[in-house]
Amino acid sequence: MAKRRQSAGSHRRTRAKTGTAATGGVHRAPVHLGRRFLQICLTAAAEALIAEGVTPAQLGVLVNLSPVTGAPDLDQNALAARLGVARARVSQLLDEIDAMGLVDRRVNRADRRARLLRLTPSGERLRARLQPASIASQMRVFSTLRPDERELLFDLLVRVIESNSKLDRSGAGGRKRRSRRSTTNKGRRSPSDTT
Repeated sequence: MAKRRQSAGSHRRTRAKTGTAATGGVHRAPVHLGRRFLQICLTAAAEALIAEGVTPAQLGVLVNLSPVTGAPDLDQNALAARLGVARARVSQLLDEIDAMGLVDRRVNRADRRARLLRLTPSGERLRARLQPASIASQMRVFSTLRPDERELLFDLLVRVIESNSKLDRSGAGGRKRRSRRSTTNKGRRSPSDTT
């Protein structure tokens, strides 16, 4: 009985520490914390960009294609990898910023099917103007932390992300990729199944 009481008391202390949605507290599960943290950071970034009609994702493209902060002459696949999003999403983002006159697509001489991407002069000017404001807005999220705590949090996040890179499914919506064989032979029996 004492063991049961101790376990129940421990459970109550954990619930009190972590909070619940009903009490307005923050649940300490990694998925919940990661999702909430992402929402807060994206909202902070978006607030700095909204007056210009640019989204954080569009600014991410500008930053990654800039000769100052990124790498001009990337192809769409390389840009998708740098952004950690699906190629289809990059295509959509490029169409959006191309319509604004911010990106130039050039034929890759080594592979004529591919396009090399670089910012137009107006794209670079917009990036140079918006990126500092976006970073400052994002850093305000961390104003509750001392500088040493902020650096420790960044170091820990980098360590967790790098040590779990095998779980990164950027652009796959978190779904495990299916093998080509499993999708093409779905519902078919293999010769070994019939023996």
